[in-house]
Amino acid sequence: MNTTSQHIRNEKIETLNELIEVSRDSAQFYADAASKVDNPQLKQLFTGMAESKNGLVGALARDVRAEGASPAKSGTFRGSLHEFYGDIRAKLGDKDYAYVSELEESEDRMLDAMRDVIEDNGTPAQVKTAVSGYLPKVKAQHDLMRDRKWAMKSAH
Repeated sequence: MNTTSQHIRNEKIETLNELIEVSRDSAQFYADAASKVDNPQLKQLFTGMAESKNGLVGALARDVRAEGASPAKSGTFRGSLHEFYGDIRAKLGDKDYAYVSELEESEDRMLDAMRDVIEDNGTPAQVKTAVSGYLPKVKAQHDLMRDRKWAMKSAH
């Protein structure tokens, strides 16, 4: 393998692993929130979102393994800190709204990470194509949480 194709491969693996970490953060936060909210509809929504994010982690991990590399095994420190902040915020106010609000922020982070990959001129075309395939579902999930947040905010 020449140095250019090796560089592209390494860039692809690194980028996909970063997305795995962000997706894993989101999945863990949704699962944690599902176990802590009282509203049955939110429990169901958060559980479904956690499963969806875990599915995305699995798909991205398959892409990394297809390159002969090992997928990232954990989330990020930032994600753990964000989840911790969400827990604190939930204890100090409206628990359901606090989790919806913080999870919407998590969706923002994930959407931004994917858009950054797609818009970065240095990202290999194969990575842009792979990430572009996941973007519609991530965007739809982001919009769902944003709309839920707005609805809850206007109800107060």
